[in-house]
Amino acid sequence: MSSFLEINNISKAYSGSENDRFLVLKNLSFDVKQNEFLTIVGPSGCGKTTLLKLIAGFIKTDSGQILKKNKILNGSAPDRIMLFQDFEQLFPWKTVLENVLFPLRAKNILATKNERVTLAKKYLKDVYLENYLDFYPHQLSGGMKQRVALARALVIEPAILLMDEPFGSLDGQSRNYLQDMLLEIWKNYNRTIIFVTHDIREAIKLGDRIIVMENEPGRLKKIIVNKIKRPRQQVDQEFIELYNQIYALLK
Repeated sequence: MSSFLEINNISKAYSGSENDRFLVLKNLSFDVKQNEFLTIVGPSGCGKTTLLKLIAGFIKTDSGQILKKNKILNGSAPDRIMLFQDFEQLFPWKTVLENVLFPLRAKNILATKNERVTLAKKYLKDVYLENYLDFYPHQLSGGMKQRVALARALVIEPAILLMDEPFGSLDGQSRNYLQDMLLEIWKNYNRTIIFVTHDIREAIKLGDRIIVMENEPGRLKKIIVNKIKRPRQQVDQEFIELYNQIYALLK
C-alpha cells in the first residue's frame, strides 16, 4: 500500500480566555495508506477529534498541509465523511430509510428515486437493518442508531471514513458486534478508515497500524504496525503484549 493521505507537519491552536492561544496539535506528521484501517489512541486533550476535523475539512490548520494523492485538501468534500460518537446525529423526524437517502438527495447522487432507494437499502442490509426501514430514531437502540449513521456515511461511498469514538458509549456486547460488522464492511468495500478511540483493545482489534499520541500539545509519540493475524482475540499472548506496550506508552 502506497501513501494515500499525508499529514505534513500540521499544527492547530484554539483561542482561550484573554486572547490566549491553546496549542492543540504541534508539528504532527504521518501518512495513511489507501484502504488502510488506521486507529489512533491518546489521552484526553491530545487533539484526536481536532485531527479528524482537520482531515474532514471542517476547520483549517494553522500551519502544515494535508494532502490526498499529492493534492492539498481545502475544505470539506463527500470523499471524506465523519462519524461521531453521539447517538443523536440522525434526523429524528425522518425514518431510517429517509435518513440514509438524505445525503444522496442533498448531493444529487444518482438520477432517480428508485436508484437511490436501492442503494440505501443495500447499505442498510450491510448493517443488518433491512427490516427497520420505516422505523424512526426514537424507536431504535443506541447501537442501531450508530448503524444507521454508518449506513448514511457509507451510502455516498466516501474514499475516507473518519470515525470519532463511534462505539465509545455502547455496552461491551454491542461494541464487539459493531466492531466485527465494521471490519466486514471494510473488507468488502475497501474503504480507508481512520478510527479514533480511547480503548486500547479496540485500537488493537481494528487497526492495521496504531498511532499513539501524547498531549500538551498533541503530537505523535509512536506508530505501531499491528502484525497480529485477524480475527484478533484479547486472550492471545500477542494481543496482551501489544496492549501492555501501548499502555506503557500512554502511561
